[in-house]
Amino acid sequence: MKKIQVQLPDALYRDLKRIAKEREMSMAELLRRGGEYITQVYLPLPKEAPASTLPGPFDLGVKQDPFANPHWRYELHMR
Repeated sequence: MKKIQVQLPDALYRDLKRIAKEREMSMAELLRRGGEYITQVYLPLPKEAPASTLPGPFDLGVKQDPFANPHWRYELHMR
């Protein structure tokens, strides 16, 4: 068994302490049970996620690189 140290917000600590007292169990037992529950709810992720591919470039109808001309900003505003 491993021993850990955890920081909890005050409100969460109070609620956990209340639940442990109402159920007549230690805080450690309550946290162990909570951990067991979480491991059943959050199943392990697949080892290898399917590779996602980005879509290819779209044809925007541009015949040449618009930024090749050093005066592209000026020409953009003159249209």
